Amino acid sequence: MDDGWRGSVALVLASSTGGIGQHVASLARGLRAAGCEVLVCGPAATDELFGFSASGAPFVAVEIPANPGAQDAGAIRQLRTALASRPIDVVHAHGLRAGFVAGMARPGVPIIVTWHNAVLAKGLRGQASALVERIVARGATLTLGASEDLVTRAAALGARNARLGAVAAPTLTPPRRSRAAVRAEFRLRPETPMILSVGRLHPQKRYDLLVDASARWRELNPAPVVVVAGSGPSYMSLAQRASEKHAPFYLLGRRSDVPDLLTGADLAVVTSDWEARQLFTQEALTAGVPLVTTAVGGLPGLVGDAAVLVPPGDVDALDKAVRDLLADPDRRADLAARGVRRATTWPGEADTVDAVRAAYAEVTARG
Repeated sequence: MDDGWRGSVALVLASSTGGIGQHVASLARGLRAAGCEVLVCGPAATDELFGFSASGAPFVAVEIPANPGAQDAGAIRQLRTALASRPIDVVHAHGLRAGFVAGMARPGVPIIVTWHNAVLAKGLRGQASALVERIVARGATLTLGASEDLVTRAAALGARNARLGAVAAPTLTPPRRSRAAVRAEFRLRPETPMILSVGRLHPQKRYDLLVDASARWRELNPAPVVVVAGSGPSYMSLAQRASEKHAPFYLLGRRSDVPDLLTGADLAVVTSDWEARQLFTQEALTAGVPLVTTAVGGLPGLVGDAAVLVPPGDVDALDKAVRDLLADPDRRADLAARGVRRATTWPGEADTVDAVRAAYAEVTARG
């Protein structure tokens, strides 16, 4: 019989449309299945997107936006009220924004903060974000980092106890369409390579490099087509860039059929300036799609030798890596097999839930 921790935890998140929300949803499911009491606090939109209350987890709307501002005072009050509404043994915040609001709410119980993202902003915004990092690092009872560089950063800023935190690899659902059906959506001939990327359309993702590289690939025969699934603030600038360069580059918007898109893809590409354990990277390797990714953050440790690594911000290196793979089907097949094997080494949902329950037991035992 499982004799692990079975107390009451509040999972707190800020605005999210991707990995953080999926991680919190995974934790909420696993913790409730293990007999824990779970309260989820976050923006109402996250409940609609990730289905916390629909799956049976109590949810309280706390409008923590992606960026700091005057509305933080309201979020702090909302969270304080939510935490006072029932017995809570530990607060587990996900991301710096949620960690900051949770710390300011002063819940009177241990606070664990999982760091999922690095601060990349410069100038005044970067200085403000660095101050928030320091406040969150020093205020948390325990800091968990999704990648080693985040752990190092938190420790340097004064975190009392910082270590790597398990994050479950996504469970990839089977595709609903055949490869031919997916490619027919984009009117691709059988011999035309399809290059796929999935992620938020944000400057950090550096999709501008992918646009520039795709314009170069027009000279190949057959010329590959690049498709990007995701929404975000960079949509218009990327669409304009692709149009100006006559690049075979298509923005699909937010999609719920990533397994289908992976079935149709010949290569997956990640061009980000920084990532911890990017969701699409894991999905691509799990699906056996050869991957080219930037060597940033936690990605080299995540993929090992199962992907081609290129420097960030280097369109020439990206161009060459993709050309080499398109010209070498044996290398693509080898990477596909390596990716599937690598994915089996990542922690699953049960591993992650066991790890956080152990962390909850640790911090509550200390009082």
